[in-house]
Amino acid sequence: MEAAMSITLAAVLVGIAFLAGIGCTTLGPGGIFTTIALYTLTTVSSSTVAGTAQLTFIGVGLLGSFAYLQSGELAIEGNARMAGLLSVSSILGALAGAELNAYVSREEFGLLLGGFAIVTGFLIIYRERSTRLPQFNVDLSTSSGMALISVIGLILGCLSGLLGVGGPVIAVPVLIVLGVSMLPALAVAQVQSIFIATFATVGYALNGAVSLPLALLVGIPQLVGAFLGWRIAHYVQPDRLKIALGVTLIVVGPYLALQ
Repeated sequence: MEAAMSITLAAVLVGIAFLAGIGCTTLGPGGIFTTIALYTLTTVSSSTVAGTAQLTFIGVGLLGSFAYLQSGELAIEGNARMAGLLSVSSILGALAGAELNAYVSREEFGLLLGGFAIVTGFLIIYRERSTRLPQFNVDLSTSSGMALISVIGLILGCLSGLLGVGGPVIAVPVLIVLGVSMLPALAVAQVQSIFIATFATVGYALNGAVSLPLALLVGIPQLVGAFLGWRIAHYVQPDRLKIALGVTLIVVGPYLALQ
């Protein structure tokens, strides 16, 4: 951690991480705010931003997976199978994304992260405002259905590994658009995020691009927020919150791109 980091800055990072944790298990797109905070509020390299964020997402994924297992979403065979396929296929993508990040400058990282935030924001709003989401009815008992989910997992893993954003940030909107309901999508994404974050972290750690002090600073409050978010997801209909989240991502996207 930067030696000159002020108490005020540390408190801001803790607060953002806590809210990001809530978003991870309530909406899916939440971890991106931890990455955004590390990128905009610290001076560490883009690789360290991504690697540190991925380390914190391991804990969130483990906690979220256990929580959704307890509440029953992962006990359903179809959901468990989808989680397994997405997780395994995302491993290679996460390693590839972490490797690609080494060739991306801090300015290019900001452009990519900003663009991704904008696209994610529009995707969230689309899924909330659309009266008829496409229903693909992916059949995981067929080879074509398994291949489709595997390809999606590979792409999601690569994007997450490259940008240092949690798996649910990408996976939940994509699964919703594919017709998966909210809670199962959140549950499946938590499992996938364990594999993405673990293998991406290994890739960054091998290049010395993980800050353990920073990871502890934002990771602990993020875990607390993730537990609270799981509880909220079962008692609140967060339609307005999702729209607000989408708008926020669209607004901050250009700012990140210009950093």
